Formats: sequence, C-alpha cells, structure tokens
Amino acid sequence: METIGIQTTQNVEISYEIASVSDRVLAALIDYLIIIAYIFSISILLQVLNLSDSFRDDSLFVIVVVLAYAVVLFYDLVCEIFMNGQSFGKKAMKIKVVKLDGTEPSIGAYFLRWVLRIVDSSLFTPAVAVLVVLINGKGQRIGDIAAGTTVVKLTDRVKLSDTIFEAVEQEHVITYNEVSKLNESDIETIKEVLKTVKDADYSTATRLQEKLKTAIMQKMGIANTDQPPKAFLNTVVKDYNAYNGRLS
Repeated sequence: METIGIQTTQNVEISYEIASVSDRVLAALIDYLIIIAYIFSISILLQVLNLSDSFRDDSLFVIVVVLAYAVVLFYDLVCEIFMNGQSFGKKAMKIKVVKLDGTEPSIGAYFLRWVLRIVDSSLFTPAVAVLVVLINGKGQRIGDIAAGTTVVKLTDRVKLSDTIFEAVEQEHVITYNEVSKLNESDIETIKEVLKTVKDADYSTATRLQEKLKTAIMQKMGIANTDQPPKAFLNTVVKDYNAYNGRLS
C-alpha cells in the first residue's frame, strides 16, 4: 500500500493512501459506462425530435446536438469542479483528486488535469497514463504532475468519530471560546491527526500533536495553555462541537 504525505493548511503532514491504478481504471470504466448510457439516450431522443414536425429547424437541431455532446466532452471537468474532486466513478470507488500542498484544488488545477488528459490518454494511449502513475511514486499522471495534484483513497467516514462531529456531554463547559475562530477544516485536521498518531511511535505522535497544537493556538489567538497537546486538541474538538450546538 503506497502512501503520500500531504501538508495541511495547518502545516501538519498527514499520510493518505494513494489510489491504486485498478481503482482509477475501474472509476474510469464506470464513468465511461455512464457516458455511453447518456449518448445512447441522447441519440434516441434526437431521433425522435428529428422526426417531429415541430422540430424541423436544422439550426436548432444542430445547437441541441452540440449542447448534448458538450456534456460528454466536459464530463470529467464539470464533475471534479462541482463534486469536490470526484466524478461519479471516483465517488463509487471512494477516491478523489487532492492537491499535494494541502489546499483545495482550484478550477485551474482541474482544468489542467482535464486538458492534459488528451496527452495522457488520447495523443498516446491509456497505457502511457498508467505507466506514468506507476513510475511517478505519487500516483500522478502527466495532468496531475502539471496541476500539482494526485488521487487518493478515501477512508469510510460513517462513524461519528471519523467526522468533525463529536459526542459532547450536556454538562460540558466550554474551555476555549476562541474555537469560534476555527472552521470545519481545522477540526477535521485535528481529528485526522489524533487518529493517525494512534499507530505512530511516541516521538512521532508527540511531535505531530505539539506542532498542531501550536498552529491551532495561533489561529485561535491563545498565548499559552497548561494542557498537554493531546488533551488540548481533544478539548478543542469538544468545545467546537459544543459551541456550534452539536450536542448529543
């Protein structure tokens, strides 16, 4: 299982499993099946419309054809922009596009991946894209290298402990009202780090927790606290949920 370290916006590195070639190929096949089904449906619809007396305007017919098949051309680009780095195939395979620097991929990054797919899969063959992914070491095809992105495997986030939400006792007293300065991305990072360090050695776990504690304190505007890093981070998660009314 290949992994890659991605820096979060809090300057903390988190390891993600790189999406395997088989995951990406299967995701692409699912997308192709969706596109084929769409083309088949549109073809039938256009034949019906072409036979209709109310649809005899050739120019209007051409416009409809162009718009219909533009969906096929821009399928991947539009999906990734509006589905947070996923197409329907990627969503089914639980993989997504992410930036190596930890920021959210921009429209420009998605566009670069999309337009260079011509080089990856059309100008040469899909085998070139597979080969580049295999030898690159970061799960990147040519489009990913240019855009600074890669494709990672998502973990199942079905349990409360795997989300930003946290069970908080009714009598919980907020310790840090400064959690109002944090956002869901910050809490997700904290929980990801706390989950990751469970399998890390003591020195690595301590280093990550201390580094994240410092970053979160700076964002919250807290000068100092007596709480150890792990206790502080757990308190912040509970305070954030309590502050935002997510009590259970």
